[in-house]
Amino acid sequence: MDFDLTPLQRKRTEQILSAVRERLPGQPRATPDTQVSRDDWRTAARIGLTGLCLPPEFGGEGLGALDTALCLEAFGRACADTGLVFGVAAHLLACAVPVRDYAREAAQARFLPGMVSGDLIAANAITEDDAGSDVGGMTTTATRDGDHYVLDGQKSFASNAPVADLLVTYAVTDRSAGFLGITGFVVPRELPGVEVSPPLEKMGLNGCLAGRVRFSGCRVPVSCRLGGEGQGGLIFQRSMGWERGCLFAIYLGLMERQLEMSVDHARQRRQFGRKIGDFQAISHRIAVMAQRLASARLLLYRACWLMDEGREHGTEISMSKVAVSEAALANSLDAVQIFGGAGYLSAAGIEQQLRDCVPSTIFSGTTEIHRELIARGVGL
Repeated sequence: MDFDLTPLQRKRTEQILSAVRERLPGQPRATPDTQVSRDDWRTAARIGLTGLCLPPEFGGEGLGALDTALCLEAFGRACADTGLVFGVAAHLLACAVPVRDYAREAAQARFLPGMVSGDLIAANAITEDDAGSDVGGMTTTATRDGDHYVLDGQKSFASNAPVADLLVTYAVTDRSAGFLGITGFVVPRELPGVEVSPPLEKMGLNGCLAGRVRFSGCRVPVSCRLGGEGQGGLIFQRSMGWERGCLFAIYLGLMERQLEMSVDHARQRRQFGRKIGDFQAISHRIAVMAQRLASARLLLYRACWLMDEGREHGTEISMSKVAVSEAALANSLDAVQIFGGAGYLSAAGIEQQLRDCVPSTIFSGTTEIHRELIARGVGL
């Protein structure tokens, strides 16, 4: 059992850390900004972050799950704009992965090079007002009409949508078939019948613009279907395996940066004539933050390693997703406490980290959903 990274893995992550620190924002974005987001996105693409696990023949790196996670962890550590990091990871894992694995060859050739280069930004449009965790409650429909499908319905929360060129979406093609009646599509934004709202106002992750998407009689060519008709549920589950396993590495990076900030502050800040790090109330809090981070990292690495080995990994993915998201939220609360009043002010960036971590226990399956999956995985 070897817990060390290879020289190549170390070199790759160091290169990402250096490039991101030099070329991307050192501060989180306070408000949504479509144009700035697009510029930063192109920079992230030039660093190679939009094609980590995509095939080399389309310009990608061809990395496996663990190496992809390591790169995203470095991205999350070096870039204070966690929203931008999240948006790039969602584009790659929830959108490009299903195109990579299930789109027809012509569609792959049409879309993947642009998704790697940053010329095409993708949004994952699946959530609906009445179908969040309950994907089976989806009401958007896709009706076959010759060599097209006609999409009708509305998606309520699509990350990247306001700046997206492509929409990876899912719709009901056979209501009577349940899970087997959902079909996936990659939809070019310019098709008639696609309407995207302005950016939604959110608590955090401002660097990732989110919007509502409406399909009104949108005619999507059969060539844009992902997999076969009725395979959408399976395709979504597979892409969520990649997202839940790799995307949450960005929060490992955030926690590493946050821990460094907290340690530096505890060394410098003095109260009652002593560094606050000399008080157990602070040192023990930092020790627990480090423990949470290390535990979550091991679970995530193991889950990604199992994916790469082709072994059963569903339970482990859920365990790592819960561990990372809950650790990120708890550590952010601890960081606010360590920084005190300064942590509550925007200038230090700590309160932004907290707001960026709050949704991590909700998206990609809520903590409650994953605990149910873990319970089933251990035999209940």
